[in-house]
Amino acid sequence: MALNWFTSYLSDRSFSVRIGSSSSKSAPIKCGIPRGSILGPLLFSLYMLPLGSIFEKYGIQYHCYADDTQFYIPIKSDDASSMTKVLDCLNDIQCWMSRNFLQLNENKTEVILFGPPNQVSDLKKMLGPLSPNYHSIIKNLSVYFDTALNFNKQISNVVKSSFYQLRTIAKIKSFFTLKDLQTLIHAFITSRLDYCNSMYTGLTQSNLGRLQLVQNAAARLLTGTKKRQHITPVLVKLHWLPIKFRIDFKLLLFVFKVLNGLASQYVKDLITPYSALPMLRSSSQNLLTIPFSHKKSSGDRAFSVAGPRLWNDLPQYGKGTTNISSFKLNLKAYLLFFGLQL
Repeated sequence: MALNWFTSYLSDRSFSVRIGSSSSKSAPIKCGIPRGSILGPLLFSLYMLPLGSIFEKYGIQYHCYADDTQFYIPIKSDDASSMTKVLDCLNDIQCWMSRNFLQLNENKTEVILFGPPNQVSDLKKMLGPLSPNYHSIIKNLSVYFDTALNFNKQISNVVKSSFYQLRTIAKIKSFFTLKDLQTLIHAFITSRLDYCNSMYTGLTQSNLGRLQLVQNAAARLLTGTKKRQHITPVLVKLHWLPIKFRIDFKLLLFVFKVLNGLASQYVKDLITPYSALPMLRSSSQNLLTIPFSHKKSSGDRAFSVAGPRLWNDLPQYGKGTTNISSFKLNLKAYLLFFGLQL
């Protein structure tokens, strides 16, 4: 019955183009589905499922988001087999797409290498046919990634767009009540500061300081605080967590979701509960295992390291609840009233 229902949905379709009061003749749709249909995203995902078997064949990890597919693999400058694996995988993908009425958009295909500058320069020589597609900075879901993962471009973009919005809001400030003005600032400023901010873990103080200047400016605009006045009491009064603690809040929230079955499997795989003998005190403190990191400047920034470290530092009363709303309230109170004193 379900198969017949899908068959009827995909069969005997037609389309026409309408501009103003004029419309074209109807033409049959021989393949595909109407653009904007409710079942479109689901059916497209089902249609693309065989791609997963190709990646698994070569042992390559991947993520799919709508019609955007990303895959990643560790490579070494002295091991050419990994790059050969990537090229063979891409060749199989192109063959599969050509057989299934799809086309790989080479103009939108991008390659980026993450690592120290000296290693990246050596690895670029191994790209071969993919060399024209290499970029030192790429945009992924509106976030700019760079080879060193310092997010300089991303932070510059956030700061620039945020201050532009603040200048615009300042011009119309007199037309809003305090409550509406705060809502406006959260919509146009706070949302930018918080978007994917968990990736800012371990960044330099200078970069985080640039984001903090944006939040300080927003708080001064909202409250009318002068530039020479200390901003910390203002943030506490507004119940706004500073940038550093907003990042910690996001990481700890991810850990909470993992421990309570609210996160995706690929995130769960990054967290391991601490195993201890039953008689040990640590066995009842909800501790997590912190994996060893070879590189402090980059390895310690990984979620699998930074998340458990922050979680283990939380007081026990903050870990006891399984209700996400209660956890958020307790965590914000802890970071706001205790973290600011550190």
